[in-house]
Amino acid sequence: MQFIMGLGVFKTGWQRQVQYFGHEQGSEYTCLIYDNRGMGESDKPLARYSTSELAKDTLALVDHLGWTSPRQLHVVGVSLGGMTAQELSPDVQLNYLKGQLFSKSWLEAPDDYGDFPTNGDRFAAMDLAKRQDVEGFTRKGIICQAIAVGWHHKSPEQLSELADKVGRQRIQVLHGTVDGMISAPHGETLARELGEDKGVTKIVVEGCGHVLHFEETGMYHKILESMVEKVEKLE
Repeated sequence: MQFIMGLGVFKTGWQRQVQYFGHEQGSEYTCLIYDNRGMGESDKPLARYSTSELAKDTLALVDHLGWTSPRQLHVVGVSLGGMTAQELSPDVQLNYLKGQLFSKSWLEAPDDYGDFPTNGDRFAAMDLAKRQDVEGFTRKGIICQAIAVGWHHKSPEQLSELADKVGRQRIQVLHGTVDGMISAPHGETLARELGEDKGVTKIVVEGCGHVLHFEETGMYHKILESMVEKVEKLE
């Protein structure tokens, strides 16, 4: 499983997924996480970033690892990561999980792990720790990544062609109804243009925001497991 992170976030944002799939389910899955260009431990060249260039970085990484067999990868992208996944080769199994970042109710709820008063306090602590990493989190990096987000575009024809090549039963769109970063109608449009009426799976999570893998971790894992099981039966 390859996890592609969103705008301005380190690879450690996937820690819950790595714990579950890479450790607790380690006999079934191998996980790959990495910092996108411009963030964390990756290089931060001053250039006009694009989702297609970020996809090339991703493909170079999996090629280096030798993960090159057809249909070998289950690709999970959130936000910018979902946009990057749209630019990848059709020879991978794509699970588009796109997901105000969080819902108000989740932010105010007691911390899922009990170490902070609320989930919001945990996220604030994580963000402060990230910003204190002056080499990993830079103004240049976040601006260049934001340019890639702002200029990302896939026409209906391009999305249809992508779905034809990948196979619509291999594609899933997951979106929260209170996502304030990429509003729910965008998820509806993406699913429709990919071919919801022809086999693309769309899951809408009521009351969730932009970062579903944090807000509904258990549900998120079950959705991923179900999708992996489904597509592997298609072989």
